[in-house]
Amino acid sequence: MRANVWMGKQKVEVQHVPDPEILNARDAIVRITATSICGSDLHLYNGFMPGMQKGDILGHEFMGEVMEVGRGVKNLKPGDRVVVPFCISCGNCEQCQLGMFSCCENSNPTGFIPEKLMGHATCGCFGYSHLTGGFAGGQAEYVRVPFADFCPLKVDKALSDHQVLFLSDILPTAYMGAEFCEINPRKVVAVFGAGPVGQLAIASAKALGAERIIAVDRVPYRLKLAVEKAGATDVINFEEQPLQETLRDLTAGRGPDAIIECVGMEATGTGLQFAYDKLKQASKMAMDRPIAVRDAIMACRSGGTVSILGVYAGLVDKFPLGSLMNRGLTIRTGQCHVHRYMKPLLEKIMSGQLDPSFVVSHELNLDDAPKGYDMFMKKQDEVMKIILRS
Repeated sequence: MRANVWMGKQKVEVQHVPDPEILNARDAIVRITATSICGSDLHLYNGFMPGMQKGDILGHEFMGEVMEVGRGVKNLKPGDRVVVPFCISCGNCEQCQLGMFSCCENSNPTGFIPEKLMGHATCGCFGYSHLTGGFAGGQAEYVRVPFADFCPLKVDKALSDHQVLFLSDILPTAYMGAEFCEINPRKVVAVFGAGPVGQLAIASAKALGAERIIAVDRVPYRLKLAVEKAGATDVINFEEQPLQETLRDLTAGRGPDAIIECVGMEATGTGLQFAYDKLKQASKMAMDRPIAVRDAIMACRSGGTVSILGVYAGLVDKFPLGSLMNRGLTIRTGQCHVHRYMKPLLEKIMSGQLDPSFVVSHELNLDDAPKGYDMFMKKQDEVMKIILRS
């Protein structure tokens, strides 16, 4: 089969690789009908996430048709149309029983690696390095899905791929981040980063009842989309306006009641702190650039909530712990417990309350994946979300 594989920093190739096979009674083989390039994939592409090996198949957002199931899978059959969560969960361990699906204790066969870095193992993830199990991803013609009797969600064929594909990751992630903020109509919510996750976080905040939502980014077309489609009421281009001062001006001097950070380890900023972060990351003295988290903590209203959705991998410097502690802020974060949100969000899509398809800007053939990665990284042609089809 053809698959998009990682070959080194800023180098991906579509190659012919062996077809996946059933390895476990709970496995399924899925033929990919739609997959996408995620902002998190750029962390792999740019060489910032450890644990990548040449030939690793990329992609953690995908859906498709079930082709074959293991003998232990009784709830799926060939021909079923499914969306597959990016995080692999067994459904049986204590964390899964508690609904903490992205903390699954059984799905990461290389859990000893993140255990050394983070203190405990993470769950397994598709196409996201050997920190998360080294599982082949979905930017391919076929994929093996472990724990297929629990993970995939069957979806009606009447719904378009654009409507349901993002149930695999960015829509549940965005909704969880908004839910963390305990939104009510009185609260002012700011969303840092107006990429695909940020756009859907804005839409989710609006769906949860927020009447004032401030989008923060530096790319004009993203800020325009945030207002026209996602539901933002105000925008800040932090390269043109002083971020902290503008947020205070928009909130009677108090700061937003909640901030959803949708940026991650390659955050862009201004000033000496950003230059410091960039230098440390480039020299391998740090894995992450924490400028967006730092700004969110400093900007948030005292007693407010900072919801962190951006992907981070290691330790950070110049963390404003004093501001966090003395002003009574709440930090909420985590890889999304996708399984918890898939069915409720599918119902919202079917009822018309949410439609994530507005973030799709381009469709490419799988063979054009390298072009798509380059376009997405450089933000060319007003790119927002790229769908790949084989």
